[in-house]
Amino acid sequence: MSAPDSPQPASDDDPSHVDKDTSHIPPLTTRVVIAEDEALIRLDLKEMLEEEGYAVVGEAGDGQRAVELAREHRPDLVILDVKMPVLDGISAAEKIAEESIAPVLMLTAFSQRDLVERARDAGAMAYLVKPFSKSDVVPAIEMAVSRFTELKALEKEVADLSQRLETRKLVDRAKSILQTEYGLNEPAAFRWIQKTSMDRRLSMQQVAEAVIQDAEEKKAAKGQ
Repeated sequence: MSAPDSPQPASDDDPSHVDKDTSHIPPLTTRVVIAEDEALIRLDLKEMLEEEGYAVVGEAGDGQRAVELAREHRPDLVILDVKMPVLDGISAAEKIAEESIAPVLMLTAFSQRDLVERARDAGAMAYLVKPFSKSDVVPAIEMAVSRFTELKALEKEVADLSQRLETRKLVDRAKSILQTEYGLNEPAAFRWIQKTSMDRRLSMQQVAEAVIQDAEEKKAAKGQ
């Protein structure tokens, strides 16, 4: 199978190009549940979110209450601290992910790889290392929401869980190539894969494999 037509490099003249200065701005209706056992951090986070136009619809000081609020409000995003009483953030994230309620953004004071991997395996879409600033929060939220959207799209396309995980790995590799080679951001790279899949009546896995194969062939040709 020949590789799909490559996307054009990002350009300010391209009307489909997302302006990097404004693409992070969330709609005013984005609804968020936050869970953090330290009240001061929770208050600071709430203020950051509201300043950026997010609506905080629920606050919790433990993981169990966070799950209950997520079920009650069905928000667009849930932000969880890793270490909380009653139910820790990773366990809460797992419950929220199992019910496919909303994307989860994890807060942690630790940047150890094993903890990050545990959070990801539990269903967290992105994470933030404390202390963080407002400029850190918004991109992390956008990343979590974008990845959750991708996951839902893959769930519709691939029913088998093991196959879905394999497809996700291939799509992630293809996105990385598109970002590096054509200057796309991560959401735009996924949209290109998804659109190409629909336009050419291929699965997203097939499109991702074609992107990877094309990149490997180009790399091999340069090495000759």
